[in-house]
Amino acid sequence: MAKLYFHYSTMNAGKSTLLLQASHNYYERGMQTYLLAATFDTRAGSGRIGSRIGLSADADMFTPTEDLFVKIKQRLDTGPCSCVFLDEAQFLSAEQVWQLARAVDDLGVPVMCYGLRVDFRGKLFPGSAELLALADEMREVRTICHCGKKATMVVRMDAEGRTLTDGAQVQIGGNETYTSLCRKHWREATGDVGD
Repeated sequence: MAKLYFHYSTMNAGKSTLLLQASHNYYERGMQTYLLAATFDTRAGSGRIGSRIGLSADADMFTPTEDLFVKIKQRLDTGPCSCVFLDEAQFLSAEQVWQLARAVDDLGVPVMCYGLRVDFRGKLFPGSAELLALADEMREVRTICHCGKKATMVVRMDAEGRTLTDGAQVQIGGNETYTSLCRKHWREATGDVGD
């Protein structure tokens, strides 16, 4: 039975690596997959999903206003597809998450979404909030803080390495821009030191 999955974490946990590995597992068994990525995330190149460890694969791009139910249906109309994989799911709109849920329910195809849960301010991304509400299964992808505890938060840094606490929710970047931390060290980094 098809399900909507949400694999979430902070930055640098290996979400894209897991996505690419899972898709590869389908291909090894002779099954086709459909990979989707946001148009404005071109870190691996336009039309590609890439991981920091060097794995990458071609992907179809989606815009913030595109109907993903229609996009998935059009892909299914061209031939068999065993699973849909979507990278950077935090960039989905709430309506797009519902479109993915309809694709699962009405088209019978599993959809696996991978993305961040919270932004650098500790706030849920709209796409992540909707996935937390609608996903049939959720899985946390873990990474660690510099202290060894589980990292659940992320800080954004400027070019000089100073922690930023304000700005646009979306800014594409990697290790030069973001650091994953446990909640305690995130609080310290953002100036919330308590009593």
